[in-house]
Amino acid sequence: MDNDSDAGSPIASQLVSETKRRERLLGRRLPRPDRTRILTVANQKGGVGKTTTTVNVAAALASAGLQVMVIDIDPQGNASTALGVPHHAEIDSIYDVLINDFAMADVVAECPDIANLYCAPATIHLAGAEIELVSLVAREQRLRRAIDEYVKFREVNGQERLDFIFIDCPPSLGLLTVNAFCAANEVFIPIQCEYYALEGLSQLLKNIGMIQKHLNSDLVVSTILLTMYDGRTNLAAHVAADVREHFPEQVLRAMIPRSVRISEAPSYQQTVMTYDPSSTGALSYLEAAAELAERSVS
Repeated sequence: MDNDSDAGSPIASQLVSETKRRERLLGRRLPRPDRTRILTVANQKGGVGKTTTTVNVAAALASAGLQVMVIDIDPQGNASTALGVPHHAEIDSIYDVLINDFAMADVVAECPDIANLYCAPATIHLAGAEIELVSLVAREQRLRRAIDEYVKFREVNGQERLDFIFIDCPPSLGLLTVNAFCAANEVFIPIQCEYYALEGLSQLLKNIGMIQKHLNSDLVVSTILLTMYDGRTNLAAHVAADVREHFPEQVLRAMIPRSVRISEAPSYQQTVMTYDPSSTGALSYLEAAAELAERSVS
């Protein structure tokens, strides 16, 4: 086959496109927000790439020099695993912050692979936290209070201000998720490009509306990210167009493709940003993170 034919092949075109995308991102400095942005990453529908999005966007922002923390309030602890932070039952965790009034500073750990990235891990004890929270005073505001105290702690101790805090929620709308909504000023919703993508979203938005009305009037749905996009199917394109039509202001231009590398990374206790930084998945999350950061100064 001659060179002209090779240059016009789909694989060659994809490589050229990815090279150009990567060149645009290399060495790019992302703007710091004026204040700490606290984003709850939520979708009560499971399997939409919620935790994957949380850890990879956080890792991409941290790798660009921003100060980032992930708070894992999902009892499965998958975000803690992906960030390489220990979260076995004996570890002090976000459970102790919510239930036992531990200071956030006592449980936050630095991520071993990425500078400027911190994690408040989840342990299996969180599985019972929904029941234990019911009887506690100001049960919906406990995470918010802990975050406020931690922000002050960093300031008093001369530590750099956090630019982003991401709260990874369980796929439900219980008291843990309500705590996350009360603690945040933004909601970040990953939506998979598959059939029934919008199913359950109306209920999520209705619950967010109730939180806005009764508990946190500052909360806004700021960001929607399309995940698991397969460009080979008409369905994915149709779903993407449908979501963009319903939420033109919130949907990021960047889309996350279906990717083996993204799926493999957590089993090595890594994000895709460190597991395979040259992969299409890592590149897509870098683009999403850059877009998110740039929206903070618009």
